[in-house]
Amino acid sequence: MERFKKIYKQGTIDVIEIWIDTQTGVNYIFHRNGNAAGFTPLLDKDGKPVISQ
Repeated sequence: MERFKKIYKQGTIDVIEIWIDTQTGVNYIFHRNGNAAGFTPLLDKDGKPVISQ
């Protein structure tokens, strides 16, 4: 079983994706633009990680 599962993708050059950690349920956002990229937890309005069931 793979730990991370991609559930959303938008764009081709300026890419935004949402990934779920299948062990913890925490959602992560991935953003790539050209050679730069970042992967960080997706937070709700209170600054807490978004967790999927």
